[in-house]
Amino acid sequence: MPYEAASQVPPTLAAPLASPAFRLRQADEAEVLRFLAVDPVQTVVMCSYIADNGIESELNRGTFFGHRASDGRLDGVALIGHSTLVEARSEDAMTALAATARTPEIPVHLIMSNGNDAQKFFDRMSMGVGTPRLRCVEDRFEAAFPFAVQGCEYAIANADESQLEIVARAQAELAFIECGVDPMIRDREGFLSRVARRIEQGRVFSIFEDGKLLFKADIIAETKETIYLEGIYVHPEFRSKGIGARSLAALTVQLLSRVPNICLLSNVDFVNAHKCYGKAGYRRTGQCVTLLV
Repeated sequence: MPYEAASQVPPTLAAPLASPAFRLRQADEAEVLRFLAVDPVQTVVMCSYIADNGIESELNRGTFFGHRASDGRLDGVALIGHSTLVEARSEDAMTALAATARTPEIPVHLIMSNGNDAQKFFDRMSMGVGTPRLRCVEDRFEAAFPFAVQGCEYAIANADESQLEIVARAQAELAFIECGVDPMIRDREGFLSRVARRIEQGRVFSIFEDGKLLFKADIIAETKETIYLEGIYVHPEFRSKGIGARSLAALTVQLLSRVPNICLLSNVDFVNAHKCYGKAGYRRTGQCVTLLV
């Protein structure tokens, strides 16, 4: 998805912290999941990481931190690292978590949160000095029953290990369009390992014909309430022919047998993609900002 350069943020003074953020441990899992369950669509990625890897795992590519209000209850949780995800429900939580991100164990590559919270987090993390490298405004699309069943001439199946290279190249193409970085060049082995794990988890769905990848979509995160899709790809020769919409619709029907809600994000400028999602049965439900730093 294309990004725009972020605007300059005026310097601001950091407010004193009412209480600092603290590192979350495995013993905190039940409490954290209860906190995140209040907004299952917004927090699906963090919940899925915890379910897949646990709170304390290198596979999260970051560290989970929490913040407590004066009454002792959690009012903020963030995964701080390569992909920094923030759920802060008070100004004190936002400030404390952002302060912790100034010295991360794993460098922050992107920041994602609801609405404009990613920008607020970055402003406090940077103490108002500097700007993120790129800023992307994304629309959120969701699908749920009742959902119109559409015919699809192709069978959608789980990708397998023999298709790793082709699937990874398609995913790398999408990543390059989104942020201008080709992960197959930047970190080939690490990227292939992450795609391979997703294939092993049964979270990459594809359509192949004569060895050619026509369509693919990945489950990035899954909970009992929500599946978050990403990496939706259609081969250039088959774009603007309705194949993407029919394939996505067929996949969505399959996935709605597992969870009550499917969601995905798309850059606000991707008008053609949005038409595809609409034809597939998705509706626009919100917006968020993602920052590359």
